Amino acid sequence: MYTNKIAAPANKGKPNVSAYYRPDSLTDALAVLDRTGAVVAAGCTDLFPATERQELAGPVLDVTAIDGLRGISAMAGGWRIGATTRWSDIVAADLPPAFDMLKQAAREVGAVQVQNAGTVAGNLCNASPAADGVPPLLALDAQVELTGTAGHRVLPLAEFITGARQTGLKPGELMTAVVIPHTSGAGRSRFLKLGARKYLVISVAMVAVRLDHAAGRVTDLALSVGACSAVAMRLPALERQLIGQPVRDLSGRVDQRLVSDALLPISDVRADAAYRLRAAGELLRRALRDLEVAA
Repeated sequence: MYTNKIAAPANKGKPNVSAYYRPDSLTDALAVLDRTGAVVAAGCTDLFPATERQELAGPVLDVTAIDGLRGISAMAGGWRIGATTRWSDIVAADLPPAFDMLKQAAREVGAVQVQNAGTVAGNLCNASPAADGVPPLLALDAQVELTGTAGHRVLPLAEFITGARQTGLKPGELMTAVVIPHTSGAGRSRFLKLGARKYLVISVAMVAVRLDHAAGRVTDLALSVGACSAVAMRLPALERQLIGQPVRDLSGRVDQRLVSDALLPISDVRADAAYRLRAAGELLRRALRDLEVAA
């Protein structure tokens, strides 16, 4: 079942929601989306500011009442994070230390009120270059589940976000979950973010690092950087260089050239491109230093 709320006539010169749907089943949601092409709302913490108006223009499909889309569950092959899982749910979840970077990022997603409303899928589908959730999910080798009336498919997150505010969603599809493979649950992790102030800020640069080791040497390493390219990026060349190296003083082995070669930052009012590259390298060193101490 779903509700269909037709708004009262708009005041002259002001947009108004022409139709609002809040289904409680995925089947109904997909039917509405297929029939109306509605704008999908999953918390509205990004959608409302993007309208630059007092009200959303309809039709709007609110997916937050759909049974089964919210929550985190362990599976045989890893973990499943439902699309409408809130960032405050991530913070409270019982997850391995490899997910610490995701929890740390969740605490940076706006104020607590935003964390209580904003959803994982909303953050990913909004596809902001500075989306806090993307670097840690990239470092966890996340995949996204996409479901439409035509069927179901899975994409690596690195292939799903194709550019600034651009994704691989096809017409009529909804993101239904984020899936983390079991192999990415090993090791420890760290998220760091640089901005003009501590809270409620768009990043100048941010990094997520996941490190696993044995016998004092790195066995697995994932490095990702956000807000320094049109999409958040993994740094595979630097990862390959550091795997097998001693954990001790690993931060001192970060090659700034490999960091800079992997990124394509812009210059804007928050920082110029050269500063962003230096900041990304320094944040990676600090994150690795924190993990070295914990090793």
